[in-house]
Amino acid sequence: MMPSRRALLAAAVTLPLPALAQSFPSRPIRLVCPFAAGGSADASARQLAEPLSAALGQPVVVENRPGGGATLGAQMVARAAPDGHTLLYGTPGPQIVNPHLMRSVPYDPVRDFAPVSGYKRAPNLLAVHPSVPARDVVELIALAKARPGALTFASSGVGSSSHLAGEMLRFLGGIDITHVPYRGTGPAMTDLLAGTVSMALDTLSILLPPSRAGSLRALGVTTPQRSRLASDLPALAEALPGFDAAPFNYIAATGGTPAPVVARLNAAIVGILNDPGYRARMEALGEEATPSSPEELAATIASESARWKQVIEAAGIRVE
Repeated sequence: MMPSRRALLAAAVTLPLPALAQSFPSRPIRLVCPFAAGGSADASARQLAEPLSAALGQPVVVENRPGGGATLGAQMVARAAPDGHTLLYGTPGPQIVNPHLMRSVPYDPVRDFAPVSGYKRAPNLLAVHPSVPARDVVELIALAKARPGALTFASSGVGSSSHLAGEMLRFLGGIDITHVPYRGTGPAMTDLLAGTVSMALDTLSILLPPSRAGSLRALGVTTPQRSRLASDLPALAEALPGFDAAPFNYIAATGGTPAPVVARLNAAIVGILNDPGYRARMEALGEEATPSSPEELAATIASESARWKQVIEAAGIRVE
């Protein structure tokens, strides 16, 4: 019979702590990405896997487990042995957003995961089609209030970060704008560039180039402060205090993973994210490294969850 998760945990905690840290990892590590290969989460997970393998002395293999709005991959990690050899590449879905979007998720979003370290924030950009007569966020809000329901915002799907960012704009701005969901960022961008939809709040790396070229008009970034990746653009929070809709990614282990193992993983990941060359590669992709302690990550997940719960409930969003 396979040993139970509780038995594995009991066996682990009987080891002296220094010995436990020194013996980890004892085999290859699975880094579970809860999305299909080829997307941004998959690319980030694979970018991390190589230096993490070098730091830990064992192969780190990215395993794609898409489905269920990221719940299938998260469930796989939640049910793994709590020994640090199975990690989750976390996005806002599994622990932060899905528990509020869905009637139920197949795991406990807090108890079943052990925070390891923050990984990145990818600032979103609010961009409008040039036909929209608004030069900044204040003008956009005034226009939306003068024409309720007339302005539209594109997203890559219901419950996506681009959808929730648009709902936050509607919530904090007190405006009525119409959501137009697409099956991915590509078709949403096509219609935005054509003027079929009025605006989008999506990844900086996607929306900034056409904005610089004049095909779109950039109004601001979704981070609480201006981003050094586009320092000439204001933060939406300058006009809408409290606006923060930059997708947050992190690394977590299975709940109950011993503290020395979490500490070893944390040290390796923080070391990678603090490397100037690695940070430069992230910034070239429009991403900001966010290394943290496990305790800081737990607090961030809790605060992000509370913040998005308010927006999701106000907008009445539900994913079945």
